Amino acid sequence: MKTIYDYKVEDISGDEFDFASLKGKKILIVNTASKCGFTPQFDGLEKLYQDYKDDNFVIIGFPSNDFGQQDPGSNEEIAEFCKINYGVTFPMMSKISVKGDSIAPIYQFLTQKDLNGKKNSSVKWNFQKYLINEDGTLEDYFYSITNPDSKKITKWIEKD
Repeated sequence: MKTIYDYKVEDISGDEFDFASLKGKKILIVNTASKCGFTPQFDGLEKLYQDYKDDNFVIIGFPSNDFGQQDPGSNEEIAEFCKINYGVTFPMMSKISVKGDSIAPIYQFLTQKDLNGKKNSSVKWNFQKYLINEDGTLEDYFYSITNPDSKKITKWIEKD
């Protein structure tokens, strides 16, 4: 079985990001979009990150244009949008596909039980959240309607 630490991706600036650098942290991975009804969740995600970033917790955002063409911009435009409109400081990665034939390897891991050892899922819309434990394994996922400050998420972050 793989862990998240087996993956490297490109960050929003075009540099390599190695998930192995996050060993020992809880990770929330979210597919984002700049022109979605759920886009205001950036506020909640940033607040969650600020509240827990010193407690071995990190949020990783993956912009995606897979749903309703709601993130058509370049990586540079997306980064600027996130910073200016929502003050995003958590790590953002390069835009990827989170479903279909062109699904990125990191999302294959998140959605396929034969890779993550836990469960199958499919990304239904923007701002779906995947929770990764300190050992790099998938814990759970929540659909877009689950707010970042939901008790389900904060309790998971706070539990030992």
